[in-house]
Amino acid sequence: MSASDTDVRAPIGFRALFRNRDYRLLFCGLAISMSGSWAYNVALVVFVYDATHSPAWVAAASMTRFLCALVTSPFGGLLADRTERVRLMVTLDAAALVFQVALALVAALHGAVVIAIVLSALTSVAGSSYDPAARAATPSIVGEDFLAAANSAQSAVENLSAIVGPALAGLLLLFSPPSIVFGVNAATFGLSALLVARMHARSRPADITEGGTAGPLKQMATGFAAFVESPTVMLLAGFSILASFVYGTDTVLFVVISRDQLGTGSTGYGYLLAGLGTGGILMAGLMNRVAAARRLGAIIVAGMAVYCLPTALLTVVHMPWVAFLVEVVRGAGTIVVDVLAITALQRLVKPDVVARVFGVFFALVLAAVSLGALLMPILLGTLGLTPTLLIMGFAIPVLSLAAYPLLRALDSRAAREISAIEPLVAILQTLDIFAGASRTALERLARSATEESVAAGIVVINEGTGADDFFVLTSGEVAISATGGSGSERSLGTLRAPDYFGEIGLLEHRSRTATVTAIGSCILLRINGTAFVDALTATTPSPLALERMRIRIASTPPPPQSSTS
Repeated sequence: MSASDTDVRAPIGFRALFRNRDYRLLFCGLAISMSGSWAYNVALVVFVYDATHSPAWVAAASMTRFLCALVTSPFGGLLADRTERVRLMVTLDAAALVFQVALALVAALHGAVVIAIVLSALTSVAGSSYDPAARAATPSIVGEDFLAAANSAQSAVENLSAIVGPALAGLLLLFSPPSIVFGVNAATFGLSALLVARMHARSRPADITEGGTAGPLKQMATGFAAFVESPTVMLLAGFSILASFVYGTDTVLFVVISRDQLGTGSTGYGYLLAGLGTGGILMAGLMNRVAAARRLGAIIVAGMAVYCLPTALLTVVHMPWVAFLVEVVRGAGTIVVDVLAITALQRLVKPDVVARVFGVFFALVLAAVSLGALLMPILLGTLGLTPTLLIMGFAIPVLSLAAYPLLRALDSRAAREISAIEPLVAILQTLDIFAGASRTALERLARSATEESVAAGIVVINEGTGADDFFVLTSGEVAISATGGSGSERSLGTLRAPDYFGEIGLLEHRSRTATVTAIGSCILLRINGTAFVDALTATTPSPLALERMRIRIASTPPPPQSSTS
């Protein structure tokens, strides 16, 4: 939870973030498709109500989409772990395009409402895999130093699309039927697919079937286990889920506040939501600086307070523009909590289960929103508006403050963990291959490393076997040899600590090019191959490291040529 005590860097801004071509493509794809989806949400309500003149049908359409996303989100995370993520996102965009084109045809031909609801539900199912895939892919695309900025940018575009999308729908619906809005949404998915398909970054699908013995339920259970096994992840995600519960209550409260407190009728609901989104957009530019703070416990509690306390002010606010400003302040508070939680998930969860963890996280977020929306009418009906506003304004901050000792304990433990891995980070910093890596990336590698003692004569790597891990030699000496398939072994020299090996197979996606044998007693750091590749993907290896790799490859005997009959 804390930044390094020994390396304080200037926060990285959005200008530097958007120099990353792959992230620009991902961000633009998200911005376009999200805006289209918000517009389509409005059009769907209009279409269903015009066709049935029944609020119950409108509620059924909304709840069906929502429940489908809630139920399938954990499975969506599983799919995002098992599949190359960029290809998956393109496929899901294409599927959503097909569903929306079909929905546009149903609406244009005045087809059955049930068919429209089914198509909208299928679109929601596609989205349940897309979000975990995008969040899980972000760390390897932008790198550790840009991670909080990227999450802030994505949260900002979510808030912005919530403003732009409905406005776009309202404009289109003035001059055209809902079928046109559905068609526009289909086009946004197509454009998103074209943009994301141009990305160069590719993930390595995780083998999570345990040799084919683990079924889907067991694989999803691994995501749940990874979510709950880390107290830090649980606590930070818990605050984000709590904020989602408050948002669920807002969706009901805003209607009543607009009608009874502000006198703005149904239109005031949109103004209040727009204020909430505007606050998130304005705060997004500062989030990388906030995430770089050494102690985040107090910041999270303050974020919850800023999100909730202004609600109590609405008891005395009767002017719409003042209420709008209150919601701007609240929006700034909620983005602090959400971005810190999402960034913690990306940094602390193992790469091979991170998409499944996000599937679980998004399912819990949706459940919290639903619970808040369901409980608020009961609270309003029992207590009335003013007591309800006071409760929502003060109860959640008090609950957050009660949890502060836990956050402070996590801060302290994080500081101790940094001290514990400091010797490993120091070793990694001496290696030329990590010359361009950030301090945060090296800390993550150090956390994933396992130390092993190897006796003399033990073979650490066998030529021709699959490449899975990267090795750092911290003590001792190893011999390098290779046959190239000729059957005649040739010595390629020795490595003395501190040094490294195993990078060629991982970076070139090929089998091991040489055999590595301990000459005497050695101590090694074994680092997960995916974590190693992710760390290097986020930066450019130094010229010295590239030249050394070129020499290693050149000195390795070529692989045997397959014979043809």
